[in-house]
Amino acid sequence: MTRVKFCGLTKKEDIEAINRICPDYGGFVFAKKSRRYTDEDTAAKLKALLSENIRAVGVFVDEDPQRIADLCRKKVIDMIQLHGSENEEYIAELRRLTKAPIIKAFLVSSEEDIKRAEKSSADHILLDAGKGDGLTFDWNLLTGIKRPYFLAGGLDPDNVGAAVNKLHPFAVDVSSGIETDGCKDAGKMRAFMHALGNKI
Repeated sequence: MTRVKFCGLTKKEDIEAINRICPDYGGFVFAKKSRRYTDEDTAAKLKALLSENIRAVGVFVDEDPQRIADLCRKKVIDMIQLHGSENEEYIAELRRLTKAPIIKAFLVSSEEDIKRAEKSSADHILLDAGKGDGLTFDWNLLTGIKRPYFLAGGLDPDNVGAAVNKLHPFAVDVSSGIETDGCKDAGKMRAFMHALGNKI
């Protein structure tokens, strides 16, 4: 069964919705340039409300590894998602500081990007078209991939079923595809899960 991550959670209503719908992961964005940015205090309060069955993922862009490790130590997040230019040395440093699983995101526009992603030492890789801009990439590039991956970029209730049936990713990651007017939409969250055959 393909796992599901709902990303860009920013308020109590978002948490209440996903607690009812039960995706596998919920994402808090700690990148200040993102319109879905959440500060540590807010994320901590939201994590306290989050179901124990949902793992909290912190999304970062070229953040100080020590700050990430501190958020893990404080149990604000359970997993780490890196969405910047973090290299293998960065990941090694992060591993020295925390045992939390690491997801490394890669922007995909060619087969070379896929090959680069497959070599990552991160626990998981995430393949995306952009940085939260709701665009898809050419899924045909994934036909030869040998490593399990999170699929992101432009997914929504209308296309996620076809994506999973074609690609069989380890997980799917969605943010803008479950929003209306920039806010998380519980109805779209339910529709997204229904499209994957989950009964809510």
